[in-house]
Amino acid sequence: MTSPTPTLKDRARGSLAGLAIGDAIGRPVEGFSAAEIQAAHGRVTGYLDPEPAGSDDTEYALLTAKTVQRVGVGATAEDFAQTWIEDVLPQADDFKGGGFSEMAAIDNLRRGIRPPLSGDTMHGWSDGLAMRVSPLGIVADGDVELARRLAEADGAVSHTTEGIWAGVVVAVAVTTALTGADAAACYDAGLAAIPADSWTARNLRDARDLVHSGLDDDALALALHDRLAVADYFWADLAPEAVGLAMASVLHADGRAAESILFAVNMGRDADTTAAIAGCIGGAISGIGDLPEEWVAGLRPVVGSCIRSMAGIHPLDAADTLTRIVEEARA
Repeated sequence: MTSPTPTLKDRARGSLAGLAIGDAIGRPVEGFSAAEIQAAHGRVTGYLDPEPAGSDDTEYALLTAKTVQRVGVGATAEDFAQTWIEDVLPQADDFKGGGFSEMAAIDNLRRGIRPPLSGDTMHGWSDGLAMRVSPLGIVADGDVELARRLAEADGAVSHTTEGIWAGVVVAVAVTTALTGADAAACYDAGLAAIPADSWTARNLRDARDLVHSGLDDDALALALHDRLAVADYFWADLAPEAVGLAMASVLHADGRAAESILFAVNMGRDADTTAAIAGCIGGAISGIGDLPEEWVAGLRPVVGSCIRSMAGIHPLDAADTLTRIVEEARA
């Protein structure tokens, strides 16, 4: 018996639920190596925290969603920056878990610097854009060029070059999933949307070759780590690495959301972000029905652990709002 084809609402909910769930499952092992995860937890198969909660990954995605909810699909870099100015800059206390790229952009915006210069920092190639663009893929509704433009506009606030290109990959993969495309087609669409000679594109080609090489799960995870991870750098937040690992997880799992998340988490590194990215793409491909009921039941409104103004927003409510935007545009 085959499962019913996911609806637009199923895919939108699957994407944001997959992102939030991946974030929450990966958060306790963020920065761990695969060996450290194995030693501490064995194979991760679900939530590690009895009260699972997401982090900056989910909250920045909700921040991005707020711009398109406010402005629509014509949103520009200035519109995304304005949302940061209104909802992020007034926060006086710490941005717990906030990435270097985001913190540098916040500082620039506070100084009156606007995009694209606000994103032109020493850390503009982080995975901070890739983790937040799922809403843009949803509202683009299968339009690859629109998804790319929105990701570039949002990315200009806080990122440059590889950071933006990695975000484009994710937004395009999500929007391609909304057309009913399978994991391979979503992967190829994301890869085709960025410069072929970029670091991100090279990593995606290498990762695809490894996924197709016939290795078993453990051998594939090790090979992906050895090929993509920059293990001698201080942090694991490099966008070409994180997006390569996340996209490989989705391709290896053939777009099944739960399997995509768990494969990404158990590879370690920036585990909350790679799992969030894998979840947002896998969830868009297979729909929310592919996520275990207990995982979805564990979702809660975000607490504003990083961005205080996002507190109280439920990822599924945001997904439903984005769905309505698409449905109204289709009407």
